Amino acid sequence: MKRAEAIYWSATAIVCAVMVFSAINFNLKNPVGPMKGAFAHLGFPDYFRIELTVAKALGVFALLMPAVPSKAREFAYAGFAITLISASIAHFSIGDPLLFVIDPLLFLGALIVSYVSFNKIRRHESDPHRFAERVGARGQELPSREPAASAVTAQ
Repeated sequence: MKRAEAIYWSATAIVCAVMVFSAINFNLKNPVGPMKGAFAHLGFPDYFRIELTVAKALGVFALLMPAVPSKAREFAYAGFAITLISASIAHFSIGDPLLFVIDPLLFLGALIVSYVSFNKIRRHESDPHRFAERVGARGQELPSREPAASAVTAQ
C-alpha cells in the first residue's frame, strides 16, 4: 500500500498546489503569468473570481485534512473536475491557443490519479481480511468491534 499512498500524495499535492496557486494568483493586483485579466478575457464577471477562490480553498482543505469524511472529499474531487473541464471549455470557446485548452486537462489527469488512488487506499483500509493490521505488536489478535460470541449467547 506504500506505493498507492505515494502516488496518492504526489498527485494530490500537484492538484492542491495548482488550486492554491491559481486561487491566490486570481486575487493578486498584478497576477503572475497570463492570468492578468483572465476573467474578463473569458467573459466571466469579476465576482466569480471570489466564488472560485472560496471553492478552491474549501476543496484543498477537504483533500488535505485527515478527518474529513469521504463524501466531502468526493464533492471536492467533483468540484475540481468540473472546474478543470470548464476552464478547458472556456479557453477553447474563446479561441485561446491549444496550450491553454490542454493545460487544465493535464491537471484533470492528476486529479483522476489522486481520486483512483484515494479509493484504492480506502478499499484497502476497509478490507476485513487484512491480517497484519488486526494483529497487535506481540502477535496477539486485537479485539474486534463485533460482540464476542459468549456475550451474544449469554443474553
